[in-house]
Formats: sequence, C-alpha cells, structure tokens
Amino acid sequence: MTDPSVSPSVAALRGQFGAAILRDRVSCGDTIVWVAADRAHEILAWLRDDPGQDFNFLTDVTAVEYRDGELPLEVVYQLRSLGRRADLRLKLELDKALPLEVESVCDLWSGANWLEREVFDMFGITFRNHPDLRRILMWETYAEGFPLRKDFPLRGHFSRSEQTRQALAANPEAHYSLEELSIAASYRDLSVEMRARLARGERGEVV
Repeated sequence: MTDPSVSPSVAALRGQFGAAILRDRVSCGDTIVWVAADRAHEILAWLRDDPGQDFNFLTDVTAVEYRDGELPLEVVYQLRSLGRRADLRLKLELDKALPLEVESVCDLWSGANWLEREVFDMFGITFRNHPDLRRILMWETYAEGFPLRKDFPLRGHFSRSEQTRQALAANPEAHYSLEELSIAASYRDLSVEMRARLARGERGEVV
C-alpha cells in the first residue's frame, strides 16, 4: 500500500530514472529522496522542466556532515513548485575520501549562485561549471579550512590573535570586480525610492 504522505514525485522519479533514485523517506512530513550524484543535475533539470513536476523555485542548497566519520557528506537541495504548492528535498552523497565535487545548478536556477558559494565556503565542496566560485562569508585568503566541517575546531585552527591579524590584514575589495565596487559606491547616491526597490529585489528603470 502506498504511503499517502510520500510525495507523488517519488514514483514519477523512479519511473523516469530507475536505479538512479537510491531511496526515499518521509521525515516530519517532508519527502526526502536520495539520488545518484553523477545524475543529480539531470534529475534536478527534469524536476524543474517536467510539466507534472514544475519545481520552479530552488529554496536552498546546503550540505550536511554527520558525526559518524563513516557516513558520506550530503549535498541537499530544497525545491518548491510555486504553482502546485509542493515541496521536495533531494540529497546526494559524496565520499569524503574522494574529491568533493558536484555539478552546479546555476544554469537551472540563477539563485543557486550564492547558495553554492556558501556551501563551497563552509564545507569545501566544489561546484563544477559555477560561474564565479569563490568564498562568500570568509575572505578569499582565509586559510583555516571549512568552518562547518565536523573536523573544524570550535575556536578555529589558528589562535584568536592570529585570526585577528589575518582579518585585519585582508583587503576585501581585492576580491570584488570593478563593476561590483562601482555599484556599491554609487548606492548612496540613489534615490530613496530606488533604494526601496532594490531592497525588494526589483530591477529596471523607475517608470
């Protein structure tokens, strides 16, 4: 008997991708599907484009490393179909003994850009074909590793004085393009109305 709490997308995924759908479960009412890492991009593209799925909004990209060192590191995609008001969580597993790499989904959802940069910054996962993969929370020359990995000490690898010295010596502007710097510099010259539009995420000319 089919569990009514399981998203109908699970059966559709199994019918479309077969063995690439590794397992699924329901946790706290949310359907979670584990997929083969080497087919994750293909599966995510299908979930976005198939009319019966229409997962047109990428809510989040993150990662999980468990305390059990034998378990793989997981990359997590939280999807939502705005029209159907349906949610689905996809996970793929990465062997920590191998390079931590996965295909970027920036070509599917532009909002993945900063989300993938954060995962890269905090976990050290490389997103192949990302248009601008660089740290987003820590400075570019940050040398202590990846703060959300389980092997990262709570106080960091360096002493507090060394951390402070490196932070003060860093030049954040060196890691932004001239275009990004010019936008930041000119923000204060914008009208109150335009600032409000930007704060709401709107773009384009005021009409």
